[in-house]
Amino acid sequence: MSEILKSIKKDSIKPLYFLHGDEPFHIEQIADKIQSLAIPVHEKGFNEFVLFGKELTVGALLNYARRFPMMAERQLIIVKDANQIQGIDQKENQKILEDYALNPLASTILVLCFGNAQDERKTWVKAFAKKGVLQNFKKLYDNQLPEFVASYCHSNGVKISMKAIQLLVEHIGNDLKRLTGEIDKVVLNVKLGDGIDADVIQKYVGISKEYNVFELQKALIQRDILKANQIVIYFGNNPKDNPIQPILIILYNFFSKVLLVHASNDKSESAVAALLKVNAFFAKDYLIASRNYSFSKLAFIIHALKIADLKSKGVETGEENEGDILRKLVFEILH
Repeated sequence: MSEILKSIKKDSIKPLYFLHGDEPFHIEQIADKIQSLAIPVHEKGFNEFVLFGKELTVGALLNYARRFPMMAERQLIIVKDANQIQGIDQKENQKILEDYALNPLASTILVLCFGNAQDERKTWVKAFAKKGVLQNFKKLYDNQLPEFVASYCHSNGVKISMKAIQLLVEHIGNDLKRLTGEIDKVVLNVKLGDGIDADVIQKYVGISKEYNVFELQKALIQRDILKANQIVIYFGNNPKDNPIQPILIILYNFFSKVLLVHASNDKSESAVAALLKVNAFFAKDYLIASRNYSFSKLAFIIHALKIADLKSKGVETGEENEGDILRKLVFEILH
């Protein structure tokens, strides 16, 4: 993606962009960058069009693409949710798009933003790569998130500690739009030259310094019974700020990976990081947990998490609320 953005910054904008995949953040970033640079402000009114797929037919789209700019060198057409263009799944329409892609109008910049991944093996899709940009943006793996956060902060002129990165990643996950939104909010509140540490994240992202799922996971890793119970009691007293479902997902993902560590012959930090596809900084937590929980205990924990998940969704809940379910779960994990 960085190469595409660099080429746009150099004003070498291509006539075609076919942007697709299940990570909308990068698609939006590129479309926004093209929109900010392609057409001068005084020409935008007549030569810039932001369209939505569900309101378009293939024929209507090509009518836009084939028109000449009005008193300007070029025009820009951005189509959001291009996968919803009427008739785009029909072979005859795909052939029409292919023909245009092979011979696009030089004065038109056509940016197609798809809301899902397209099949790049198809001829009409591949045609966009010949005179334009064809790019599939995939969701980042968990082990790629720390590097993404560090790079994004660097691009904003601030440093961020590894613990702060861990807090953000554990709390938000791989929703890049939300992740960058929270970072932007934090950057606005730090002084020029100051770094971002865990305290700053806890303050401005709204994560309790002592009572959050990251601290709960840490307490469970270390089998700190007192701390773990303090946290789940706090969760139970503040259910709106600490809904059970995200907590269960994080714990399930963690303990499932600890099971994989148990089954691995190589238990070095680098090997564990590669096995689990996590940053090496986090590998030590999985190794500590693998030593503190036997294989059979981990299997029991996975089962207990599944039962807690069912109860949280109303299956055989009885009189238990979310706080009760979490307290029972933590007791079963630790004892």
